[in-house]
Amino acid sequence: MAQHFSLAACDVVGFDLDHTLCRYNLPESAPLIYDSFAQFLVKEKGYDKELLTVTPEDWDFCCKGLALDLEDGNFIKLADNGTVLRASHGTRMLAPEELAKEYGGKEWKYFMSDTGMAFRSGKYYFYDNYFDLPGALLCARVVDSLTKQNNGQKTFDFWKDIVAGIQHNYKMSAFRENCGIYFPEIKRDPGKYLHSCPKSVKKWLRQLKNARKILVLITSSHSDYCRLLCNHILGNDFADLFDIVITNALKPGFFSHLPSQRPFRTLENDEEQEALPSLEKPGWYSQGNAVHLYDLLKKMTGKPEPQVVYFGDSMHSDIFPARHYSNWETVLILEELKGDRDWKPEDSEPLEKKGKYEGQKGKPLYSLSKKWGSFFTDSISGLENTEDSLVSTWSCKRISTYSTIAIPSIEAIAELPLDYKFTRFSSNNSKTAGYYPNPPLALSSFETLTNK
Repeated sequence: MAQHFSLAACDVVGFDLDHTLCRYNLPESAPLIYDSFAQFLVKEKGYDKELLTVTPEDWDFCCKGLALDLEDGNFIKLADNGTVLRASHGTRMLAPEELAKEYGGKEWKYFMSDTGMAFRSGKYYFYDNYFDLPGALLCARVVDSLTKQNNGQKTFDFWKDIVAGIQHNYKMSAFRENCGIYFPEIKRDPGKYLHSCPKSVKKWLRQLKNARKILVLITSSHSDYCRLLCNHILGNDFADLFDIVITNALKPGFFSHLPSQRPFRTLENDEEQEALPSLEKPGWYSQGNAVHLYDLLKKMTGKPEPQVVYFGDSMHSDIFPARHYSNWETVLILEELKGDRDWKPEDSEPLEKKGKYEGQKGKPLYSLSKKWGSFFTDSISGLENTEDSLVSTWSCKRISTYSTIAIPSIEAIAELPLDYKFTRFSSNNSKTAGYYPNPPLALSSFETLTNK
């Protein structure tokens, strides 16, 4: 494989929407997502009202890449070899001796080194995007609450209530019917929760179009919500930018399912219509699969193997499946690359001047967690008289395995020429090679130490 990657060499440029093209104001959107679930659990399922109160300090618990063991209520951070680096029971971090007793430096019981380990199962759940992370804090506090109420409860069965909360707030008809808390609030004040696309990114999208690239939007959001987001961030003429728009794509199934399992459907007034035996022309569709999409892209480009690059923020839904099942080039949007470089605590305001969710705000979700440490690396305590050793995390390993490059935002590359040659991740390169414009500080330090 070539050492460099260039957009100029791609025939098709695909995008995820949420947290990729559409950037959220995380200190506002995270409390809203949290509240949408917490209100449901308290009002509909009888959970403790304390769940409704969140302090700014509570948000430090949130860190991408954690897994929740659904049975014992433990959250874990994995090393690249599958051992457990840190763990908590609910929000309570396990002390080193507890960690050693519980996990003993062995591979986590559900770990599989190859692609066989799913992100979701009936036994565990990985938190890998900013829609998920407020749910991690909520689930941890549910474990705290149940442990306290039931004198050290050991096993848990609350996940079914979380799933019911997802269905209530985010089902396909929720936007139209104003169900739950999330959609009505976003509709009421989109500017509070969404960042408009920078002019440089809009110009870049048009530059791609002018270079005769085919632009495709593939989102798991439903068509009505997708339209609201795109109108707000790109303007009323957003549809002119994309040759193909696919909503309710149900990723990662869009990439992994056979065409017969997940056909494309047409839309009429945001309602899904009949299933299509194949995809014949550009347009706006729902559901679908990567195989039929690629067949259409062959026709549109006149090439037997058009080169596709896909931009996304979720390893689970975007990057891994696009690379593993479709062999597309992949660009990971990773706000953790900003890390703690550019965040400053917000100027304090009197509480009475703050909006409904503002008293709950904490750090941006991409900034460094004091509880969990770096998303990219961590240290393993050495034995007596030996030094601690640095290791990379499982999340970090997956980035270099399945991403072509990783960037903090599309804006970071929007003013580069389309033929700019990015150094790609590959087995021949260093672990920091594919990060643009700079590798994370933790990983740079790690590489310096390991190369000594």
